[in-house]
Amino acid sequence: MTDDHVYLALAEASPEGDTRWAFGTGFEDPLHGVDTTLPPGLDRDELTALCLALGDDALVSAQRLAEWVTRAPELEEEVALANIGLDLLGQARLLLSRAGQAEEAGRDEDRLAYFRGPEEFRNVVLAELPNGDFAHCVARLLLFSSWRLAVFQRLTAHRDPVLAAIAAKGVNELAYHRDHAAQWTVRLGDGTEESRRRMRAALDQVWPHLAELLDGAEPELRAELELTLAQVLDAAGLPVPGSTAPGQPLPRGRAGEHTPHLAELLGELQSVARADPGATW
Repeated sequence: MTDDHVYLALAEASPEGDTRWAFGTGFEDPLHGVDTTLPPGLDRDELTALCLALGDDALVSAQRLAEWVTRAPELEEEVALANIGLDLLGQARLLLSRAGQAEEAGRDEDRLAYFRGPEEFRNVVLAELPNGDFAHCVARLLLFSSWRLAVFQRLTAHRDPVLAAIAAKGVNELAYHRDHAAQWTVRLGDGTEESRRRMRAALDQVWPHLAELLDGAEPELRAELELTLAQVLDAAGLPVPGSTAPGQPLPRGRAGEHTPHLAELLGELQSVARADPGATW
């Protein structure tokens, strides 16, 4: 299987058969015409928690990708990573806004993004890990986007019409993110001895975090994700890392357990808003 083959195979999930690269998917308001009233019987607390968790994943991941600006291996890649980060930032805004609406505590997207401490964030730990080399960026994006795409595909049928609309928009974006990461995985794995070594080492580093991504996941989602990753690694000529079990227990981001790296990331992300909380511009 060539990298073109795996790319096209993964792109089949796109309803438009679109194989564009990650340069955005349009700027229409995904919530235009969507009724924002919570459906009767929908658990408000559960919806808030779900939107917060997925919004935090996106916000923290976007910040990590922004750190690649001026550091990417080539200009075209710098633009691609920046656009992927902007896609995730857009998802974070929509999800945090919906979390605030469902919560009914007067917190909007800015309040949730800028005025919570690390212990209040519910992002998965994989998102907050500091950037390593470019292979590490690729490996993390491959796992994160493949998992998130599978989750968002299922959320398009969610009872909350707002969350379903956010997911429908995100599916298109995440399909591009996954394809981009898959192409780079194949290129590095099937490249030089050094690129292959680095790609394999990066996969070994991020693989234990699959356990958190799949915690509580339905068997079908788990099987789908494992198959996708196996296809990409096979095309890259790389072995699937031997185990998803870490050597020691990892923090559980969904439970508010984080590494010290999250506080450092938030310190930079929130610094301007916290310097003058009432400022507008």
